Amino acid sequence: MEWNMRMIAAQRGIWRASELRRALAEAGLEVSAGKMSHLWSGKPISIRLDDLDVICAVLDCEPSELLIRGDVAKAEPQAEAAESKIRSVRPSRRRGGRSLPPV
Repeated sequence: MEWNMRMIAAQRGIWRASELRRALAEAGLEVSAGKMSHLWSGKPISIRLDDLDVICAVLDCEPSELLIRGDVAKAEPQAEAAESKIRSVRPSRRRGGRSLPPV
């Protein structure tokens, strides 16, 4: 998924994160500076549905405009590479057999 909030905000004449943060606060959503940075930079870790609803109301858009589905085919080779690494890991055997019990 790609986060497209910055582009949607620009289309609505909002060019700075601080402008959007003020508009969200007026709509009842207080966003911390750190969270606003993640939302504005394009890589939020997570977002609550209630927050998404307020963002959509402020930007007069739909969630589908903010969240753009990526190409699923791109993710598959990464998963295959991770599986091949897992399969290639093998336990090493000790040389000389088991260790002796403590004396």
